[in-house]
Amino acid sequence: MTLPRPPWAPVEGDIVTEAALRRAPVDRGSDGESVIEVSGLTKHFPPDVTALDGVSLTVRRGSVVGLLGHNGAGKTTILRHLAGLLAPTGGTVRVFGRDPLEHGAWVRRRLGMLPGTSILDQRLTARENLRFAAELFDLPPDGLEDRIAAMLGALGLGDRLDEKVSGYSAGMRQRATLAKVLLTDPELLLLDEPSTALDPVAQRELRALIRRVSRDEGRTVVICTHDLAEAAALCDDVVILARGQIVAEGNPSELAARAGHTAVDVEIAPDDERAALAATEGRGTAALEGPGRLRLEGVGRTDVPGLLRDLVTAGVDVYRVEPRAGTLEDLYLTLHAGAARKIEERP
Repeated sequence: MTLPRPPWAPVEGDIVTEAALRRAPVDRGSDGESVIEVSGLTKHFPPDVTALDGVSLTVRRGSVVGLLGHNGAGKTTILRHLAGLLAPTGGTVRVFGRDPLEHGAWVRRRLGMLPGTSILDQRLTARENLRFAAELFDLPPDGLEDRIAAMLGALGLGDRLDEKVSGYSAGMRQRATLAKVLLTDPELLLLDEPSTALDPVAQRELRALIRRVSRDEGRTVVICTHDLAEAAALCDDVVILARGQIVAEGNPSELAARAGHTAVDVEIAPDDERAALAATEGRGTAALEGPGRLRLEGVGRTDVPGLLRDLVTAGVDVYRVEPRAGTLEDLYLTLHAGAARKIEERP
């Protein structure tokens, strides 16, 4: 289902008020254009905290980009700079080619931000929350009620839009929040840990929704997360941050391949575990993952024939052999371990 688009009229004339600017239709442009350009971004907080240290990145129009990192890595700080909520200590930030501090109203008209904390008034219904947002953005009243109902209906809340959000589940509140963010038809979405505290079913629904608003509606999405499965499933590109610095960036699959991590999972008869460990000695690092489940780290696909020969010769009943490619998680953990060592080694 496609989310409803607003009937905003074009702005005419040379003099444009801030309220009119908020109502102006957004030209989504062409894929491949840069929506975000960040160069050498540095942010210091007193007394001596460096939240960002020389961050540079580019986000293409229509793409979904994930910012990955532990808590405190700098993900949310980047989002706040993109929204014009923080002033850089150094470097430049451009969103749609403009400085979000100097052109705050113009930039924020074109973006929607879902912060890590709730932006819903728990005392109001979902419909009332969206009405309030519409008043704040001075959206025209014509067709507004229909748009609010259609928006909430498209997000699966059509039969609950007049209930107070305090009675909603976590997944329903997140959908209502996203409806509020999408009400102004933003071209750029900034999502800060959108799946936090959601159960697996709600997480899956939210991911499907993000895919829909990005792929079908042509929106650009920047999502902060430490959920690597979420990043791999949603993102065209990911940026891995550690202690305010970018340590890797690129397509999730390509980054996973760069991890250089290889392993082979072997399923054997549980009674043959001791024989299997003896037969594979010297072939990588062997560890039992469960009854009859052996994992050999550092062993690749080309090693499988020799591995099978050794196991069969030792009288081990082998039921399954599966080479395991490197994953985004492997790279993420390796990079963060390396970043931690560098910090510890500093004089």
